Amino acid sequence: MQAATPASSVVIARWAAVISLIALILLGLVWELWLAPTGRGTLALKVLPLCIPLAGLLKSRMYTYRWLSLMVWLYFTEGVVRAWSDKPPGNWLALLEVLLCIVLFVACTFHIRLRLKHAKALPANPEEPTTRPAP
Repeated sequence: MQAATPASSVVIARWAAVISLIALILLGLVWELWLAPTGRGTLALKVLPLCIPLAGLLKSRMYTYRWLSLMVWLYFTEGVVRAWSDKPPGNWLALLEVLLCIVLFVACTFHIRLRLKHAKALPANPEEPTTRPAP
C-alpha cells in the first residue's frame, strides 16, 4: 500500500501561504520599528496574532487555513485605511500589506479547495476498488 502524495498544486498553495504570512509578519515588524514607526513602536505588537497560525500552516492543518483566511481581512482593512490616511512611506507600506493579505487569502483559499478536491478523488479505503462489481 502506497501513501497518497499531495498534488503539486496543493504544495505550491501551501508554500505561497507560508511565505506570504512570513512576509506579512516581517513587513509589520520592519514597518513599525524602523521604516515608518508610529509612536514608540508599540504597533509592532500587531504581528503577534500572525505568529500563531504559522505552526499550523507548516503542519498543513486545514483548520488553520480556514480561520487564517478570515483573520487576514483584519490586516487587509488596516492596510486599506492606512494606505489612504498615512503619508509616505507609510502609505506605500500599507499598500504592500494589502497586496500580501490578498496573496495570503488566495493561497489559503486555493489550498483548502485543492486539498478537498484531492481528498474527494481518493477512495475512502485504498484497498477497496473504486467501482463495485455488477450484481
